[in-house]
Amino acid sequence: MNREELKTILPHREPMLLLDEAVRNEDGSATAYYTVRGDEYFLQGHFPGNPLVPGVIQCEMMAQSACVLFAEEMRGKDVLPVYTGIDKVRFRGMVKPGDCIRIDTKEVRSCPPMYVLHSELTVDGKRCAGGELSFAIVPQAGTQ
Repeated sequence: MNREELKTILPHREPMLLLDEAVRNEDGSATAYYTVRGDEYFLQGHFPGNPLVPGVIQCEMMAQSACVLFAEEMRGKDVLPVYTGIDKVRFRGMVKPGDCIRIDTKEVRSCPPMYVLHSELTVDGKRCAGGELSFAIVPQAGTQ
């Protein structure tokens, strides 16, 4: 899925759409990519002279890539994937402008509409962040 295809399942739009492409793998996992350009809004003050992608943005990237796993449940429906929790997330490396981020996500357990996933964010094969993310797929406001 390219950015335009991602918009058919994600409610995010620029500047909050934080994936360039994503794919659902044959084993049921998802892999997504984002290249940090250096002009993103979240780098403007984090940190002057030494820009680093904030951890909360890395978590958001992992969450957006996780939504690829729910594509069929969401496409064409008035539902939203919402974070319900973040657990055991650790940051192990810095992410900087020019880095090509790879995000791998797999389902740990589910009881629809609730899901728990494990996600790993890497740059050049080095793990930079990872942990468990939980979600609910809920009706959009006004469609209940």
